[in-house]
Amino acid sequence: MADVAPRLKGLLEQLLGTPLPVRIRAWDGSQAGPPGAPTLVVRNRRALRHLLWKPGELGLARAWVAGDLGVDGDLYTALDLVAGLVWERDEDARTLTRALRDPGFRSAVRGLLALAGPPLPPAPPREEARRPRRGLHTKHSDRRAISHHYDVGNDFYEIVLGPSMVYSCAYWPAPPPRGTLEQAQQDKLELVARKLALKPGQRLLDVGCGWGSMAIHAARDHGVGVVGITLSQEQAAYARKRIADEGLTDRVEIRVQDYRDVTDGPFDAISSIGMAEHVGSERYLEYATALRHLLKPGGRLLNHQIARRPQRDEPAYQMDPFIDAYVFPDGELAPLGTTVTLLERAGFEVRDVESIREHYALTLRRWVENLGADWARAVALTSPGRARVWQLYMAASALGFEHNRIGVNQVLAVRTPESGVSTLPLRARTWN
Repeated sequence: MADVAPRLKGLLEQLLGTPLPVRIRAWDGSQAGPPGAPTLVVRNRRALRHLLWKPGELGLARAWVAGDLGVDGDLYTALDLVAGLVWERDEDARTLTRALRDPGFRSAVRGLLALAGPPLPPAPPREEARRPRRGLHTKHSDRRAISHHYDVGNDFYEIVLGPSMVYSCAYWPAPPPRGTLEQAQQDKLELVARKLALKPGQRLLDVGCGWGSMAIHAARDHGVGVVGITLSQEQAAYARKRIADEGLTDRVEIRVQDYRDVTDGPFDAISSIGMAEHVGSERYLEYATALRHLLKPGGRLLNHQIARRPQRDEPAYQMDPFIDAYVFPDGELAPLGTTVTLLERAGFEVRDVESIREHYALTLRRWVENLGADWARAVALTSPGRARVWQLYMAASALGFEHNRIGVNQVLAVRTPESGVSTLPLRARTWN
């Protein structure tokens, strides 16, 4: 008799203490749960073993990446419903200890163990980053973390990002969002250029230059000389080819270089777009100070950075387990206020902050569409697990931005001259 799904539904509800908002389809073909809801497809017993050995988000992620768990129906709706059971329960060790004292909780665990089969921990998917948890944000560890994320293959990123090859939030100047993702990315690059007030003959340092899109835009459309730095060999090779194809090799230099090793300042402007998330809280003041020293007096920094919401009493920060293991190893998000404070401590004058949170949700949904539209090729270029990592990461992140769990901000800061005379107009937002 096919009865795994009803049994699994009952055990999970007993464990969680709340009705399941999604349907379940088990490996024996049985189904249970609210009709019309998205369906969690539990393809084998190993999915349960992932969850039992790593309860919560990391266990779910491992089952998803391994292909043992899937979704039939709208992925965004399924993630939204599951988020309330996993990501938003706000449980701590004391809560779990109390739960383990409850006979019903222990009975549910025993039932799941019986369904899961032999109690051996399944190996993590090979896409999971494995590295020692010490020496974070050294030059060596940063190179390793960047390589894990970006050296997946330029062809894969072409599928996801589209022709713009910009891996950061796009910008739609007027609602409702119209036009292509590529145009929105060009509008974002132009917004950055205008905030930096780029002029012919200036020097721009593009920190974390990616595949060269900002460097090309600044050189081609604003006549600026650019030094772009990245820790990814694959990005650098791709960017150099694009720059050669554009005939801009006399204006743009792409280096595989750590920001701590840049010594040929001063620059008129610095763009840091989606880079600071990799720096780490312990290094952020050092990072900001290094960038200030690389700027001329009066020079501008445009820092485009994802932010988390402040936590009560600001306990020790822990990166999202799935993101840390599969997407951005060693990445850290800081509240906006912390970033502004550290920039000011480094000697910058912060002149403007713009939140573009909703724009990132729109961007991520377009990237998910791109991946889905060319799924078979994306899998062939990387692996089924790697494609599932990016699908889950981007869809969950879109919901995070939509629900204000995370944000993204552009902070314009200036190395104001000792005289105090600002180089900015009286109305800062002349770019609008």
